[in-house]
Amino acid sequence: MEAIQYHKSIPHYLAMRYLGKRWRGLYTSPFSCLHLVDIPEPELPTQEWVKVKTRLSGICGSDLATITAKGSPYFSPFTSTPFVLGHEIVGEIAEIGDAVEGFSIGARVVIEPVLSCPVRGISPPCYQCQNLHFANCENITKGDISEGVQTGYCRDTGGGWSRYVVAHQSQLHLVPDDISDEIAVLLEPFACAIHGVLKSAYTTADNICVIGGGTIGLLTVAALRVLGYQNRILIFAKYPHQQQLALDLGANEIILPNSSRYTAFCELTGSESYQPELGQQVLIGGVDITFDCIGSSVTIDDALRFTHANGEVILLGMPGIPKNIDWVSVWYKQLKVTGAYTYGIETHNGEQHHTFALGMAFLQEMGSQLRPLVIRRFPLRDYRRAIQTALNTGKTATVKTVFDLRTDSAGYLID
Repeated sequence: MEAIQYHKSIPHYLAMRYLGKRWRGLYTSPFSCLHLVDIPEPELPTQEWVKVKTRLSGICGSDLATITAKGSPYFSPFTSTPFVLGHEIVGEIAEIGDAVEGFSIGARVVIEPVLSCPVRGISPPCYQCQNLHFANCENITKGDISEGVQTGYCRDTGGGWSRYVVAHQSQLHLVPDDISDEIAVLLEPFACAIHGVLKSAYTTADNICVIGGGTIGLLTVAALRVLGYQNRILIFAKYPHQQQLALDLGANEIILPNSSRYTAFCELTGSESYQPELGQQVLIGGVDITFDCIGSSVTIDDALRFTHANGEVILLGMPGIPKNIDWVSVWYKQLKVTGAYTYGIETHNGEQHHTFALGMAFLQEMGSQLRPLVIRRFPLRDYRRAIQTALNTGKTATVKTVFDLRTDSAGYLID
């Protein structure tokens, strides 16, 4: 089957990391770690697994960080190569193990990519899985499959950037008939945004700031509104199409992330700005909560400065290797800084729900509002153009770029 596979190579990795910024075409060149290959279909690790025929699979920021070698090496011990990328997946079940219950051939599903103890066939589960923190499983190098924190970073599961991927029955979430593939493929990143919003303990916020107008930033705005937040939302969004989508989803104020961003922020929030002898401005006042949906050195530092004393900063964006962050704000302003990684079991309206279940219900409620986020689809064979599109969202006016595998043998899309 056709697949887009990542091969670990230190020389190629270094070339991407240090030369790619200057020659962006390197990221999809023969010198990259990424290749379109013809490989056997993945096999079921045990009879509790199914094989899923991919319909759509998104290109995530973490995928791009892997391809461009901009991500942190933190996760490198917890992956197994070569792996097929793609963890935002909607597909249909093509093969079922004998021990699988509650699913049938042809059922449309979204895969929850976390590879935890239940997925790995490990019993008793680790401390984190016992406490329902599956995303922080302590057995990600053990069990029925190779190392991997998620589907798409494990050589045994395959990934969504291929014709077929395998998943444990506990990873499957049925897609209702009234949700299209283009909306369903957003469930995984939407669940990340919902999880981040529900991490906040601030229930009476007046002003919330969202940094980033990409997929996670826009879905965070959507999550805030669908979860009932009535506060004013300020969002830093760089491109016109991001700004319009943010307003459509419920943001109140747009701030351009340029050199004048502190002046604009102070005007909108009534904060006071002071200039130290060295470094960025220091603010008195600010917003109640800031969601950093990018995770760069600049945005993390800004988030700490934009949040008022005793406020909250939620780090939703996957960081690279942040540097030059002044953490004095955390100490002086007694900020609560929280990381939000993937999803889990949430408490909403006094009841416990899986993030994916909440997300699916919310997609049924507001899916039409989110549909404009998915406008660019590419066949696997056009992976170079797809990845360059995802890397250049301003020029291409895209948000979520996806691979479309609903094709015939000639590669033509089937409606």
